[in-house]
Amino acid sequence: MTALRHGGALDAAIARHGGARADWLDLSTGINPVAWPVPQLDADAWTRLPDKAALQRCLEAARRFYGVAADAAIVAAPGTQAIIQRIASLRPQARRAAVLSPTYGEHAAVLARAGLIVEEVDELAKAGNADIVVVVNPNNPDGREHAPEVLAAFAEQLALRGGLLVVDEAFGEVTPHLSVCGLAGRESMLVLRSFGKFFGLAGLRLGFAVGGPETVARLAADLGPWAVSGPALEIGARALNEKGWFEVTWARLSRDAAALRALLVGHDFKILGGTDLFVLAARADAADVAERLARAHVLVRSFDGFANRLRFGLPADEAGFRRLGVALR
Repeated sequence: MTALRHGGALDAAIARHGGARADWLDLSTGINPVAWPVPQLDADAWTRLPDKAALQRCLEAARRFYGVAADAAIVAAPGTQAIIQRIASLRPQARRAAVLSPTYGEHAAVLARAGLIVEEVDELAKAGNADIVVVVNPNNPDGREHAPEVLAAFAEQLALRGGLLVVDEAFGEVTPHLSVCGLAGRESMLVLRSFGKFFGLAGLRLGFAVGGPETVARLAADLGPWAVSGPALEIGARALNEKGWFEVTWARLSRDAAALRALLVGHDFKILGGTDLFVLAARADAADVAERLARAHVLVRSFDGFANRLRFGLPADEAGFRRLGVALR
């Protein structure tokens, strides 16, 4: 099976175009380029198996941060990809799945590998009789949005046939008004939250799933004990409790995303969408632009089947914006 292409493949770009990692401006992901500053951790986080108290501190912080419904359950995982790998097992009777597309390719790929018949659709109404339906909200890579009440109503429809609506809120921190975490107590809805993207710590591998108690309990059992490392639990608990950093970062991302859109428009790109963590833009010669940028050691995200589209992550600072501008010229 052909491997899916993802952003962040800097090693492959270096192999083709040379340079060291420090020479590159990597704009190929939707990860916050200014990470939450990791403090010195307690030695126990590194030397002991993570205990229930450490897990509970992290889960309680996540509950507050994401506004999880009182009747919903929550589980931590070593990244949301680990949850995506297990979605099919949450509905072993499922035969058909629908993924609102184009979006993050792993959803359809994982469900297909599990033996489901997968249809990629462009509207929820076209999901038909699917047993599992996946919506990324806001969507990657175009930022498409779905109102929480619409998703909640759709989950109720799926409940009538024992189905499951998976709402992937990987970029939900920049659109908190779209979150359905406060509506996720039902067994027919599972919400995925990624820690690493907004906090800029993708290498930590930490994510959460929110949903009905029975569904989440099944997922937790599948993940097994000590699924998340002690350092990840400690960092997650501290970062999720730091409201001041969230507010400052939210404002900075909004400002920088607006600046990135303006820069791209100034270089003849048409803005197709995005979020405050990335911008999707189009230009007829996008493939040539991506190649020229790579030769200047600037990496952006291109897409199979959409040769005129590029996705740009945010530069970390003014120097990064200047470098992108020069490379585009």
